[in-house]
Amino acid sequence: MRNYLAVCSLFAGLAFGHEAHAAVPPEAAADPATAVQPDDPVITLEGFCRSTAEHDGSCRTVITRAQFDELVEALQPGMSPSLRLRVANAYARNLKMSAAAERRGLDQTPAFAQEMAYARLQLLSQDLTRALQADADGISEAELAAYYRDNQASFEQATVARIYVAHGKPADADAMTRLAADLHERAVRGEDPDKLQLEAYRQAGIARTEASTRLPNVRRTTLPPAHEAVLDLKPGEISRVFSDPDGAHFIYKMISKEILPFENIKAEIRGEMASKRFRESMKAFQSDITFNDAYFNPRSANR
Repeated sequence: MRNYLAVCSLFAGLAFGHEAHAAVPPEAAADPATAVQPDDPVITLEGFCRSTAEHDGSCRTVITRAQFDELVEALQPGMSPSLRLRVANAYARNLKMSAAAERRGLDQTPAFAQEMAYARLQLLSQDLTRALQADADGISEAELAAYYRDNQASFEQATVARIYVAHGKPADADAMTRLAADLHERAVRGEDPDKLQLEAYRQAGIARTEASTRLPNVRRTTLPPAHEAVLDLKPGEISRVFSDPDGAHFIYKMISKEILPFENIKAEIRGEMASKRFRESMKAFQSDITFNDAYFNPRSANR
């Protein structure tokens, strides 16, 4: 989706609306309940016409709803009302400024030609991005169902018990590692994970009188990447001890596990598939590019 700065940067090159030199009486206040019609004015610039060198009190430029809608739909389909007003303000200002710039001949400079050429590249790239995104979003029900069927592990959801053994001071690291191994053996023998967690707290000097190790709605994406194998456990099984680089240790017990129903996660699947397809379509435009370090990063090149 295009951001506001990109939208506003386009306005200097846009010119539409109609001009009339005859004075037009002010229109009666519109009934708020009446919808604005396509030919109704939505922006009016009093005393301004692009074809007039100086401000003329009898001149007026009017942009209708149909004209403004065409602009904002080209810039950003479905633009919010609040952003439309910001765009309208910028557009009205830039209409006046661009006319003044043309009177100075700024549109005839070599720099302006380069700016327009680069703006064209940006606009075409943005339009292609939008087209590629639309292509990626075109996913059929059959494709969604096939993805769900072929990636069942991604849609598993579990309730687990997790025992956390905090890392201690460097001098205590070996002791905490031995504690984690001991708690793991006791968990395998069937001891209550909550009771084992209290023992871990006590050994780490953490004052707790109760503990809850139960974690519901756990999925592979919610676990640390190194812990994803927890979802391969069967109910009742205990994981190995997972030791993190900072010295903490984790032990999991699988309580229950299910595969989420297709209908419940169809929107998630669609988003995941569309994101993957879009990334794949963009790869061709982001590879096989070489930059001259001697030019772009001379300090690094001279090391």
